[in-house]
Amino acid sequence: MRMFKVIEGGRGQAVQMDDWSEEGHGPSKGDVRREAARRISESGYHLSRIREFATGVPMLASLKYLSLQIDFAAETLLRLDPIPEDFRSDGYWPAG
Repeated sequence: MRMFKVIEGGRGQAVQMDDWSEEGHGPSKGDVRREAARRISESGYHLSRIREFATGVPMLASLKYLSLQIDFAAETLLRLDPIPEDFRSDGYWPAG
């Protein structure tokens, strides 16, 4: 397995990148969940949610809807057996 460092806002976090072809097995459910979390995070959902709590101004409905769509796509991928190796492809996920 390869390790990459993702730097977000000055904080580093190690991210594990699986090389399934060498290990002989496909992606795990955790891999799909991490991809969904990454996509939600990159959409700005969390920052908008914090802003909503702090200011009382409702977050954009489109961000709420995108989060629901990403969750739905992840749940659908988790039900597949086997999970496609290209599950990170934009074709499986809603456009943000």
